[in-house]
Amino acid sequence: METEVAQDLSPLVRIYKDGRVERLLGTATVSPSLDEKTGIQSKDVAIPSDSAVSARLYIPKAAVDSLQKLPVLVYFHGGGFIIETAWSPTYHNYLNALVAEANIIAVSVEYRRAPEHPLPAAYDDSWTALKWVASHSAGNGPEEWLNSHANFKKVFMSGDSAGANIVHNMCIRLGEEKLNGVEFSGIMMVHPYFWGDEPLPLETTEPEKRSQVRDIWRMVNPTTTGCDDPLVNPATDPRLSGLGVDRILICVAEKDMLRQRGWYYKEVLSKSGWSGVVEVVEAPGEDHVFHLLNPGCENAAKMMKKLVSFMNDDK
Repeated sequence: METEVAQDLSPLVRIYKDGRVERLLGTATVSPSLDEKTGIQSKDVAIPSDSAVSARLYIPKAAVDSLQKLPVLVYFHGGGFIIETAWSPTYHNYLNALVAEANIIAVSVEYRRAPEHPLPAAYDDSWTALKWVASHSAGNGPEEWLNSHANFKKVFMSGDSAGANIVHNMCIRLGEEKLNGVEFSGIMMVHPYFWGDEPLPLETTEPEKRSQVRDIWRMVNPTTTGCDDPLVNPATDPRLSGLGVDRILICVAEKDMLRQRGWYYKEVLSKSGWSGVVEVVEAPGEDHVFHLLNPGCENAAKMMKKLVSFMNDDK
């Protein structure tokens, strides 16, 4: 087996000269189940049309036997486009808790990852998943949980880190291509993975840290122009004012290297001519994806409450 490393992007991944990819984190998986603690039922589905996309669906067990229609959350996991999956225990446990707390249906998207499948694979797969969700709006799609129990007038998107980047890029696409049959009531971006070639005020100027972010971005998107690519720096995207959603919640963490990008997103969006409402909530003393690493902490509970109230708010 080849042992010579071509690229070492620890702590995420090592790529060997023979093309082998060694993921260093986020490789554990769990099966779908009925979660006794939360009463949430989950199952895995293949998303058809010969695509490589699949998803894990979550629904409160009590809803399965009722006529109740529930809001739908389409969730995109984080991991720098490289690590983690929709089957990871971290995301499985998180979505069980979120679905129970908010009383919703969730579709956790399993998209193809870099480096084997560089961008735009993850974006294309995520759009395929959104189209698949929308295909149930008349009640005759392939998945019974969505046909019978989804309220397509209340659809949300959320994701953390790279998943939040996906959410943004899906909204850019929604501004250009409508998805018939679904109404997006808002998006929630947690610790969004955005960057830029030039540091923002208060953002780290340490060359090592900045080059690490740049190297990861170039690895997941080898054809990129750099960190001012509109895919990772929305401030450079002329389509920003046409973002296809009008309510946005951004969660940032005080110690997160990406914190300033979340605040900056609000600033550039508000100046772009976009007519919606955007709110930023900051968790004091916390770092990147703290709510996944320490779901029992007080700030994680506060964030959960904020996300739930955002989805259950009928404004």
